[in-house]
Order: sequence, then C-alpha cells, then structure tokens
Amino acid sequence: MITTVPFVTSTKQPSLAGRVAGVLTALLLLGAAPSVRAQTWMVSTNAQIKMGILDKYGQLGPYTATFVVHSERTGKDYFLVKELAQGQTGVDVLFPTDPSDPQYFKTESGEAAAAAPGRYTWECRVKGVKAVGGRFVFPEVGNDVSVVTK
Repeated sequence: MITTVPFVTSTKQPSLAGRVAGVLTALLLLGAAPSVRAQTWMVSTNAQIKMGILDKYGQLGPYTATFVVHSERTGKDYFLVKELAQGQTGVDVLFPTDPSDPQYFKTESGEAAAAAPGRYTWECRVKGVKAVGGRFVFPEVGNDVSVVTK
C-alpha cells in the first residue's frame, strides 16, 4: 500500500521585525567572534661544521685538498675536492655543503651529505696523504615557535 503525502508550501513571509532581528543576531555573533590570524613564522635549523687546511709557510705551491667525512652511523664517506692555486695557501669548507653548490660533499655515487645526527670523523688528504683530521658530533635539533601578540 502506498501512501501519498501532499506537498505543502508556506506562503507566509517573515515579518520585517523578524528579518531585522535575524540580521542583528548575525552581526552580534560575528562581532563577538575572536579574530583569527595565521602565524607567518617559518623556522629552520641547520648545523654545519667548518673544517680547513693551511700550508702555514706556503711551501707547497698549488695543491689539491681532498676532504673526507665519514659517518659512523651509516658507514658512508663523503668527499669534497678543492684545488688550491698558486698563492692560495689554505681553504675552509663547510660540512654538509648545499647540493646546489657546484662543489658539495657527496659519496662516490653522488649522494649529497646531510647534517644527520651522529658521530663523524674527517680528514684532509694532500697528495694522497692524510695531512689533518678530527671528529665531531651533530646533535639532535628541534625548533620552537612562539606566538607573538600585539
């Protein structure tokens, strides 16, 4: 058995007072709402280690300095080769170097180095012989963002 229900429309319009009351209520609610503003802070932390070599008395003339950084956590070696010209006795490098730099620390397969937490050892080879070296640790890093109000 099917029962049909007649469609009923209301022809009654809200009164002018009802419309005004509705608009005032909406304005009151919008005015009381707290203004929300997104934070525009961006934050980043990047650790780098500065390493260098210097021919203290300038006796070598032009030479090639090969920096090797070894990650104890991954076992990977990262290389950066610097050619020092006549009159240039030393060079400082940053590890890791930005991969957009034409000369950056990378593995033999071309993988760029990252500042991953862990222990590292490094050395600089001149004419295939270790000239200097050392070790360092990249710590875990974190960022805090504070909300600044007027």
